[in-house]
Amino acid sequence: MMVASRTDPSGEEGAGCSDSGLKVIEWEDLQQELARLWSLSSALRKAKERKEALALKLESVIKERNEYLNQSNEIEEKRQKLEDRKLVMGDLLLRSKRSSDHAKIQRDLLCNNIRSLLFASKSLSGAHQQMQEANRLLAGQRGHGHLRNLQRMVHARQQYMVAQVSAIYPVMESMKQSSREIFDANSSKSRDRAGSPPSDASRSSQRSSSLSILGLQLPSTFLKKTSFFPDKKELQRSATALGYIAHAVLLIAAYLDVPLRYPLRFGGSRSYVHDYAPSIEPTSPSLAYNPTSSAAPKPMEFPLFLEGQDSTRAAYAVFLLNKDIEQLLNGIGEESLGPRHVLPNLRELMRIVQAGEYIDM
Repeated sequence: MMVASRTDPSGEEGAGCSDSGLKVIEWEDLQQELARLWSLSSALRKAKERKEALALKLESVIKERNEYLNQSNEIEEKRQKLEDRKLVMGDLLLRSKRSSDHAKIQRDLLCNNIRSLLFASKSLSGAHQQMQEANRLLAGQRGHGHLRNLQRMVHARQQYMVAQVSAIYPVMESMKQSSREIFDANSSKSRDRAGSPPSDASRSSQRSSSLSILGLQLPSTFLKKTSFFPDKKELQRSATALGYIAHAVLLIAAYLDVPLRYPLRFGGSRSYVHDYAPSIEPTSPSLAYNPTSSAAPKPMEFPLFLEGQDSTRAAYAVFLLNKDIEQLLNGIGEESLGPRHVLPNLRELMRIVQAGEYIDM
């Protein structure tokens, strides 16, 4: 009996079967071939079992390795967190130490402040006792009431004296117009016909020129040339009016006990105003400041009249005279009506001093 088997066709017997790849085994060799196949199958099964065991073992090793790596990562993260917490704790300890030092400093300062408050409390108590004693003295016969009565008497006397000045030099509304004012009025009318509105300066000058002192008015403006005045009488009337105003200001300043910032040298219609710090240059060499003459410069005089004088200096003198009236107004707590309102300011000064409220000021 013959059995075909797949083998490499190399012998003569298998020459006819070389194309099919079969090996012909004799019956006598079948037992041996079966045994060999059985051993090979058994070895293959063992190898497969060993492979599976190795695969299981390798899988367990890989799993353990992964667990180890995970644990290592967790340990590293916990270690990093621990380091971060150590840094935070160190920062907290440093802040706590600083806060403790600051609290100690504040405590020392608070103790010093408490001691200062105790000392101040004792001083305040002593000052309060002194104030009570002073109040008791002020409430006495020669206290604040007596001083207030004396002040009222002084104000009443000042009011009486200023009333006398107002009676000597009355400042009132005047219907009379000078030639210069007529010229200004005609100029304003011509401007109105031309359609141009009057300026604030013209309105203020018209308001000021409506007042007179002892029937004399001041010119609305001081011109560079005096040819606009018809004759010397206009110049004399303006100089006389300024002399009246200067005398009234001198008397009121003396009665109110106010030293004028720009002293006046009264000379009737030839009065002057002194300025210790002039804002305009002197026109004559004799008035120039000589640094070798004295440490304190001599005050400059500015005339309150136009005849034979520079109109700029005369206008500056009128400005300084108005500043003296403004000083008197400020001394009683009032404001000036403006820099070009000499007569209105003087009338306002007299009115306020003669008012009934002035006694209680």
